[in-house]
Amino acid sequence: MRYLYPCVLTPEEEGGFFVAFPDVPGALTSSINRAEALTLAEDALGAALAGYVHERWDIPTPSPVAKGQVLIAVPPVVAAKLALYTAMREQGITNVMLAARVGLSESVVRRLLNPDHRSHISRIEKALRAVGRSLVVGDRNAA
Repeated sequence: MRYLYPCVLTPEEEGGFFVAFPDVPGALTSSINRAEALTLAEDALGAALAGYVHERWDIPTPSPVAKGQVLIAVPPVVAAKLALYTAMREQGITNVMLAARVGLSESVVRRLLNPDHRSHISRIEKALRAVGRSLVVGDRNAA
């Protein structure tokens, strides 16, 4: 899955912009200008999706971008962690099961799944391979 979500920027009466994500209700932010609002939107999206992981909820699938919406991506390491988390949920793999597959402790796997924890991408890639997934990196024009 691509962790690229559409957001809506709404001009506020007193100036600035309010940002909301239709697919991720808890991801909200605002700022005094559009550029800063978009920068903060990435943080808000990442934090909200981290909350889904902490609550053990399914990660919402991004909807197609509609007219007037802007696409926001989560940071690459967060996207890799979300992909690992989603694959494990889909396959019914526990932290202990994954730890045994990759030769790590359960506490290390817990940190690999935590979007708020810094992890080396190579460890996440190894864990993704252990659940039959691979990481694909792409680029796009900046908004």
